Amino acid sequence: MGPTPSPRWAEAHCPDPLPVIYTSVYWVNITAVSTFQRLVNTLGTPKDTPELREKLHKTRVHIGKLVKDTSAKLKQASETDHRVEVSASKKITDAKLSKDFQAVLKEFQKAQRVAAERETAYIHLLFPKQFFLLASEIDVTEKSPEQRALLVESRQEVLLSDNEIAFNEAIIEEREQGIQEIQQQIGEVNEIFKDLAVLVHEQGAMIDDIGSNAESAHAATAQGRSQLAKAAKTQRSNSSLWEAFY
Repeated sequence: MGPTPSPRWAEAHCPDPLPVIYTSVYWVNITAVSTFQRLVNTLGTPKDTPELREKLHKTRVHIGKLVKDTSAKLKQASETDHRVEVSASKKITDAKLSKDFQAVLKEFQKAQRVAAERETAYIHLLFPKQFFLLASEIDVTEKSPEQRALLVESRQEVLLSDNEIAFNEAIIEEREQGIQEIQQQIGEVNEIFKDLAVLVHEQGAMIDDIGSNAESAHAATAQGRSQLAKAAKTQRSNSSLWEAFY
């Protein structure tokens, strides 16, 4: 079995929307969210680089688009399932896809929250203000020339240069913007999750109706068979009496 095609490929090559939805749910779960979780776990580690941040941003945006598209397709499929001519098996399959996608969204929400927490924690570590306090509190007036030279050298090592300060400020601004984007996307995904919860509930009720109708049909069939058996028995009994009479 080869690798699962991307949602874009499936949409271009599959006229039936069901494989497209399945591919989207599978792709978001196995590929996109797993990649996002792995990148989030790298935040704040020695492997945390600008390149990783850029990849994390692109992955987050990509997942956001997939989530919106897949949610819209699931909603459209559910609306189609309310038609009488749709088979019970399709309704059950669509309902399962919605529940699977709901579980995927939960994992993505968890990763989003972890990303926001790590981004916030990282900002507080960027500016070591205690270094500035330490350097400003050094009194060199009562030291020997050798001690003063060592203290000045230490101060130069501790104090950040203007360029480094500007660089850190730029990073902080970038991180804050990233946090705002994450918070905004968290809000968007939460709204989609709420809509999906309603959809799953409605589909669950529909599946219950299918099960109830199936049980009723089974009971009716069993009752019909019983009536036929009784009728056949009665007919055989009447035939025997008729033969005995003649």
